[in-house]
Amino acid sequence: MLDIQFIRDNSEKVKAAAKNKNREVDIDKLLMLDEKRRGLIQQIQKLREERNELSKNHPPTKEDIEKGKQIKQELKTIEDDQSKIEIEFKELMLYVPNVPLDEVPIGKNEKDNVELKKWGDIPTFDFEPKDHIALGTALDIFDLERGSKVSGFRGYYLKNQGATLHLALIFYVYHKLVAKGFIPMIPPTIVKEFTLRGSGHLPWGGAQDVYSLNDDDSYLAGTAEIPVTAYHSGETLLEKDLPKRYVGMSPCYRKEAGAYGKDTKGLYRLHEFWKIEQVVIGKNDMDEAIKIHEELEQNAEELLQDLNLPYRQLLMCTGDMGEPQIKKYDIETWMPSRKAYGETMSNSIMGDFQARRLNMKYKDKDGTTKYCFTYNNTAVASPRILIAILENYQQKDGTIKVPEVLIPFTRFETIVKN
Repeated sequence: MLDIQFIRDNSEKVKAAAKNKNREVDIDKLLMLDEKRRGLIQQIQKLREERNELSKNHPPTKEDIEKGKQIKQELKTIEDDQSKIEIEFKELMLYVPNVPLDEVPIGKNEKDNVELKKWGDIPTFDFEPKDHIALGTALDIFDLERGSKVSGFRGYYLKNQGATLHLALIFYVYHKLVAKGFIPMIPPTIVKEFTLRGSGHLPWGGAQDVYSLNDDDSYLAGTAEIPVTAYHSGETLLEKDLPKRYVGMSPCYRKEAGAYGKDTKGLYRLHEFWKIEQVVIGKNDMDEAIKIHEELEQNAEELLQDLNLPYRQLLMCTGDMGEPQIKKYDIETWMPSRKAYGETMSNSIMGDFQARRLNMKYKDKDGTTKYCFTYNNTAVASPRILIAILENYQQKDGTIKVPEVLIPFTRFETIVKN
C-alpha cells in the first residue's frame, strides 16, 4: 500500500506506474474520496468540539439540551457517511500498485525484460538428449500418471532416488543459507486472508491462483513469503534488530488458473511443490535496500553455480513484475529439452508497500517510528529445478550424475533404475 500523501503529491507518477504495470485503478476517484473523507472528518471533529463545549454548562439550559440533540443527530449522519466513504477509500487503496524505481524498464510483458548476464556453459551431448519426463519415467524416479490419478491434473509422485534428490537439494540450500546467518523457519501454509492482502497477492488477479479452504478465513499459501512476511505484522521492531533475515521452507499451493495451455506436462508448472524462500525485513532506507537486493541475488546465483547449472539473469520490466515490487530480478536456468532457459528464481524489493498493509514498523535510534522495507527471493523451488538437474546431468547410458555438492546428502553419485 502506498502512503496517501505520496499519492496526493505524485498522482501522475502513480497513474503511470499503474498503467505500466497493466493495472487499472481510478486514481482520480481515490483522490476524490480522500478529499471527501478528510472534509467529513473535519466536520466530525468540529461537531465534537461543540458538543464538548456544551457539556461544560452545568446545569444545561433548554437551549443546550436542544442543541445537543441536534449535534447528536448531525454527528450520526456525517459519521455514517464518513464510514461508508472510508470503506470505499480503503478498498480502492488496496488496488493501487507500487511505483517502480527509475531503472526498471517500461514494457508490456516478458518480451520487454532485459537480460543482464549469463553464467555457465550450455552442455553439448554426443547423443540425443532426453527430456526430464522420459528420463524420470525410465529411471522410475517420479510417476506423473499415478500422480494425476490420485491428485488430479498436474499431480505427481517423486519416488526412489528422485525423492532423495529432491530432499538433498532442499537440505543443501537450507543449510547453506542458515550458515550465512539466515534464521531458519518452517512457517504455516494455512493462512488468513490478511496475510494475502498484506503480501499483495490479494485483491488482484492472484486470487484466481489461491486455494481457499472450507473453514472461514483459511487459505493455502502459494509461497513461504506470505506467512514469513506476516510474522511481524502489527509489531513495532527496533532499528538495532534490523535487518531480520529469514529462510522459510514450506510446501506451496497454486491453482495455476489460466495456465492450462502452458507447460501442462512434466514438473515445470505444478499445483503443489516445495520452496525455500529468502525473506528480509529491513529499515526504510533505499541505499540499504539495493544492497540487500543484490545480496539475495548473489545467494541465489551461488546456489546455481554450486550446482553448475547454466543460467541467465533478467531485470524485469514493469509489465512483467507484480503489483508490490519496485524492482525485480528473475533467474532462468538452462533446460535442454526446452532449448531455452526456464524461470527458477525471482528476487524482489517491495519497499514499505507490504509493511504498510501489514502494519509492520520499527523505531529508529531517534525514536521515530517508520514502516519497514521487505524483500523476498526464491532460493530454490523443487521439483521444477529438478528438470534442469536431470536434463543437464544426463548420461549417454540413460543414467544421471548427481551434482557434486548434493552427494553428501543423497549418498549416491548416480541415479540409476532400481
